[in-house]
Amino acid sequence: MKTPQKLKGQAAIVTGADSGIGKAVAIALAAAGAKVLINHIGQHDKADKVVDEITKAGGKAFEFHADVSKEDEVKAMFAAIIKKYGSIDILVNNAGLQEDAALVDMTLEQWNKVISINLTGQFLCSREAAREFIKRGVVKKRSTAAGKIICMSSVHEVIPWAGHVNYAASKGGISMMMKTLAQELAPHKIRVVGIAPGAIQTPINKPAWETPAALNKLLELIPYNRIGQPEDIGKLATWLASDDADYITGHTVFIDGGMALYPGFADNG
Repeated sequence: MKTPQKLKGQAAIVTGADSGIGKAVAIALAAAGAKVLINHIGQHDKADKVVDEITKAGGKAFEFHADVSKEDEVKAMFAAIIKKYGSIDILVNNAGLQEDAALVDMTLEQWNKVISINLTGQFLCSREAAREFIKRGVVKKRSTAAGKIICMSSVHEVIPWAGHVNYAASKGGISMMMKTLAQELAPHKIRVVGIAPGAIQTPINKPAWETPAALNKLLELIPYNRIGQPEDIGKLATWLASDDADYITGHTVFIDGGMALYPGFADNG
């Protein structure tokens, strides 16, 4: 059965969309009718494969190389989608990375790199999106909102994670940034929401699931007893970007199989 075209005529940027969660989100948005810019920072071949997959399925997409922590590159990316598709309706702030180390061993470079990509990158992209949304306003034939911003976070916006202080701090920052943007932009009919994935089967966390022993250990943290798939996030992002979710802004949706329920306390701790 074909995906309903609930995003028909809309244009979207998905950052970090050449693999993992970003790729799944881009494919899902395209299947729902959106024209998608596939942002990436790596080699073009991976992004080209995502574009090919979308176009072969009847969708529209193009790839754009940009480091979201660099202001000039972010501005160039937004100029590119406006030139290509006329405007933008949806931003999915997905680009992120990890540089793990114990606190006493973590370098300032490791701290700055993660904060710059994971948090500052979302700020820069959100700012450019908001400027366009405010300038253009609501286009009723496309959406009841002037624009939608989805901030990809993590269960670690609420769950501390020793050995990952830069990553956890960036995700906690995303949570408060998202809420503040939602509060500020709501009068402009711009919705800002968060998605907080738990353990998702992607290359970034491959050591946690690539062997049966590792997977079984991971499943101890997931009450629902399965690891998440990138497609799970794609479905949620598509719904949040659609008018079906029009009255939702300023909230994070946790999609984690129950990981944020602190399963270690299920038997009274």
